Amino acid sequence: MSTSLLQVRIEDALKDDATRVFEQLGIDTSTAVRMFLKRAVLENGIPFAMTLPKAPYRAERAYRAMREIGEEAQKNGVADMTLDEINAEIEASRAERSAGKA
Repeated sequence: MSTSLLQVRIEDALKDDATRVFEQLGIDTSTAVRMFLKRAVLENGIPFAMTLPKAPYRAERAYRAMREIGEEAQKNGVADMTLDEINAEIEASRAERSAGKA
């Protein structure tokens, strides 16, 4: 089987990071590239999903949701509960459900 030389220009940091990952997997960079190319041929395309998000991520949406949850917790008088108190409530609720099934 004849072989060809493939040269690719990439940033040094990317090469170093990738090399460390491949070494942990027990392969060298050339083997990793060959694996990628073989998989691309097998799948007749890029062997991993290449998609763009449907909508841009907005941190303010997450912040707003957390604020709303906090407001609801305040209204319901549970905003200052400790983790132990929350877990006790969960256990009590589970016990109630189990008693109702019996």
